[in-house]
Order: sequence, then structure tokens, then C-alpha cells
Amino acid sequence: MPVTSYTIGIDTPDVFREKVQEAANFKVIKVKLGRDNDKELINIIRSVTDVPIYVDANQGWTDRQQSLDTIYWLQQQGVQLVEQPMLKTDIDGNAWLTQHSPIPIIGDEAVQRLADVDKAKDVYHGINIKLMKSAGMFEAKQMLDRARELGLKVLIGCMSETSCASLAAAALAPQCDWADIDGPFLTTNNPYAPPAIINGEYVLNSDLGLGLKIK
Repeated sequence: MPVTSYTIGIDTPDVFREKVQEAANFKVIKVKLGRDNDKELINIIRSVTDVPIYVDANQGWTDRQQSLDTIYWLQQQGVQLVEQPMLKTDIDGNAWLTQHSPIPIIGDEAVQRLADVDKAKDVYHGINIKLMKSAGMFEAKQMLDRARELGLKVLIGCMSETSCASLAAAALAPQCDWADIDGPFLTTNNPYAPPAIINGEYVLNSDLGLGLKIK
């Protein structure tokens, strides 16, 4: 089971520091970039913790060389991967970054269903699979298997969702390289008990189905 990251949303510097401290039980921080203060946010994280970082640029970068320079800087700050750095429609730009990047570039918005996986080859190092986009566990597993056939790495991700969806994703997570299934910990109206996390990893129980428990 890979460790799951904990996402820190863009906010004021003081709130950002508080959120990083609240994520002390997690072994990886995920931060959304793609604005003018990208380096400032990374520096704030590094002022609080030295855990590895995942970055989601949300298609926010437009210049290839500037993006690559940023990626090299991010690598020096302990960033382990970058999701969707440029527009999903900029196939050549994303492919160029993938060719030159020192860390994995992951297709997110560009890869939603099984038919998109083949298109990701040679454009990204890997793909982000989200059950809310893949139409469920069955197609997500098909996407995972096809990604492996193509030599692509796999990040299992999530949307804003409850323990129901995240535990379904967690069932597939041991077959993936990375996990970002922190939805229940960022959702205030989750009707289910939060998943068990030990050392930053989901711990699956032996109950029937997904092992859900009502609060």
C-alpha cells in the first residue's frame, strides 16, 4: 500500500502553515500550484516540514522552458511528481516536458476514461486514475492494467468524496505507484467513519465489501 498524500489548498500564508501542521500524520503533502506564488507556497511548506511533496499544476503553466526550470527547482525542494503541468490540449508541450523532466509528469485532466490511456503514452510518465471519472472500480482496474502494459506509472487519486469512494480506490491502491486518496479527511459531511491511516498508509480491514462503517 503506497502512502497517501494530504492536499493543501491555496490560501493565505498563515492558514497555509496551519494546514501543513494539521497534516502531521501524513507522510506526503500535495499542493496545487499554477499561480504566480508557486515558489512561495513551496517555501512555506519547507518552513514547517521536510516530508516529500506532490504537485498538481492544474494545467496552470504555459511556457515550456519556464515550466521545466520550475520543475528542476521543485525537484531540489523534494517534489516527487507533477500532475498536469500544461493544458491537456497542449500535447506537444506536455510531451516535451515529460521528455526533459527529472521527475515524473502525470496526466490528470487529460486521462479520464479507458480510451484516454493509450493517448497518454509518450506524453506523460504516468496517469492519475480517479474512480469518479473512470465510472467506477471496473474501468479503473482496466485503466490500471492498460497503463502497465504501456509502461506507464499510476497514481490513484480522488475528488472531494467520502470514505465510500476512497475505500474503493484504496482497494486498487496496492497495485499503484502513488496514492492521493485524502477525500474523507477534507470532507466535512462524510457520513462514514474515516478510514484507518497508519504511518500515512490506508489500512484495509477484513469486513465485507469496502469495510464501511457508519459514524
